[in-house]
Amino acid sequence: MSRRPRTLVVRLDSAGDVLLAGPAVRAVAAGSSHTALLCGPLGVHAAQLLPGVDEVLVHDAPWVGLDPAPVSYEQTERLLETLRAKRYDRALILVSYHQSPLPIAFVLKLAGVAWTAADSEDYPGALLDLRHRRQPNRHEVLAALDLALDSGFALPPGDDGLLRISAPPPTTDLTGPEPYVVLHPGAAVPARAWSADRAARAAAALSAAGHRVVVTGGRTEKHLTAAVAADHALDLGGMTDLHQLAGVLAGARVAVVGNTGPAHLAAAVGTPVACLFAPVVPAERWRPYNVPHVLLGDQHAQCAGSRARSCPVPGHPCLDGIGNAEVLAAVAALGATATGEEERGARR
Repeated sequence: MSRRPRTLVVRLDSAGDVLLAGPAVRAVAAGSSHTALLCGPLGVHAAQLLPGVDEVLVHDAPWVGLDPAPVSYEQTERLLETLRAKRYDRALILVSYHQSPLPIAFVLKLAGVAWTAADSEDYPGALLDLRHRRQPNRHEVLAALDLALDSGFALPPGDDGLLRISAPPPTTDLTGPEPYVVLHPGAAVPARAWSADRAARAAAALSAAGHRVVVTGGRTEKHLTAAVAADHALDLGGMTDLHQLAGVLAGARVAVVGNTGPAHLAAAVGTPVACLFAPVVPAERWRPYNVPHVLLGDQHAQCAGSRARSCPVPGHPCLDGIGNAEVLAAVAALGATATGEEERGARR
């Protein structure tokens, strides 16, 4: 193209998936006159934090998510009308290794998008102009960057390719000024989090070891955060939106969190992560990206590779079997390299 294209990036999953798409979005933005991000309802707030995004579009796709929307002709027609009106030249569809890009590729072709690229294990027929092949066991961030590069979009000079969001707000009015460790006990997928009782015992152990503990969670998790915090920690459950949560994480020495959106949000603000990583999905593809981290959990447990949403093994041993000593050791090791905002800034 003689002019820089108007480009649409599609990532229809959760907030964590959208955050992991950030470096690829910046690569697209560097080579485009206008960059839009089409996401699902759960990814909107993360999309609004990504540098390089000029416009956020939302579609609740019936083939995505834990509680997918019903198939709707009216919703699909509205999406088609919006995409036609925006007149995008190119589209990159970002999907995880186990997902198909073809439903949304079909919609994009109907909407008149001239050129579309995606990773696809399935034969795409006329739906993709670039059928990209993902490298085996590639991290989600790198797989998206690979697709962008082979589509003609490279990161601009000086961009290190790390996760990044717009500068988070100060949150000392919520957390207080003293050093603290964040414990985020929840996850949209229960198999990827501690049980409430196990998380509460971890909060007590961290507190007893001398850490000031801040427990975070969404509005629907207030009962969980209250139980976990108890008398040992500051409970911020339901008190932060995603940008404020980024501020809380940015001020933490370490974040103790499962394989869920806040782990990637912590990485985006440069905070080390003690990651409770259930092996239901592979760590090499989903571990905290390019930030100091320790993976906690049995990566060879019976549930490995199952993509289970609820733990199929009684007692949730891969995560609930993690001892307090192991948690404390991980936090101590990570805290030794992240003792203040100056060191975090130097690392990034």
